[in-house]
Amino acid sequence: MRVALLQITSSDQPAENISMLSAMVREAAANGADLILTPEVSNCVSVSRKHQLGVLQTQDVDPMLASMEKLARELDVWILLGSLALKTDDPDGRFANRSFLLNSRGQVAGQYDKIHMFDVSVTPEETYRESDGYRPGQSAVLARTPFCDIGMSVCYDVRFPHLYRALAQVGAKVLTVPAAFSPITGAAHWEVLLRARAIETGCYVLAPAQTGLHPSTGSKQRRTYGHSLVVSPWGEVLADAGADVGITYVDLDLTMVDKARRQVPALSHDRTFGGP
Repeated sequence: MRVALLQITSSDQPAENISMLSAMVREAAANGADLILTPEVSNCVSVSRKHQLGVLQTQDVDPMLASMEKLARELDVWILLGSLALKTDDPDGRFANRSFLLNSRGQVAGQYDKIHMFDVSVTPEETYRESDGYRPGQSAVLARTPFCDIGMSVCYDVRFPHLYRALAQVGAKVLTVPAAFSPITGAAHWEVLLRARAIETGCYVLAPAQTGLHPSTGSKQRRTYGHSLVVSPWGEVLADAGADVGITYVDLDLTMVDKARRQVPALSHDRTFGGP
């Protein structure tokens, strides 16, 4: 199973991002990728709710989703759209941060709404309240593919290990963690969190990331950490994309999942306990 992780710097203009991603997906398919993965909020990186209201669409008419469905069919590949920012019919007007797994017929094989919202104050100057603009999802998602079962997640979810354990215990062999990680928390926590999730579950972890300073029509720009990672079921970093835009290829040997779980069968060692 050859995977291709696309590391990009999305702007706040969806049409620009569609053009950029389409070219990269074609390149990845030409290089033999079976599964092509994009980062969180691939369609629009913006800190302006007003701007988002003007450019985002609902799922049924979103142009990036439609474009990627068409490409998956044309190129006969699976595509993980790490996530799209989408309008919803929620009464409070909040968006969805929704990940899509598209099969090689261009159909949605799995969709997952990010459960854990990034409401943090990293520094006095870098504060996020994701739940102000996005409503959290309610359900974990395991997607069936010809390669293996895939457990879906998005970015800040990575700090909640029980989600990944639950996915692994019902069959996931690969976990996807598309992200737009903060540079400060990325430098401190990104790699160790992803390696921990792999070690705890005996899964491959695929984490395509946004990177760099994101072009914006407003006065405020966002910067993300990059370093898309592929981690083995034993916790080894198989690939690190660094900070540059580009495509990272890795060939996965799925027998390594079973090997890691035989060596340390922790997924079957849960015990109930009282307290604290």
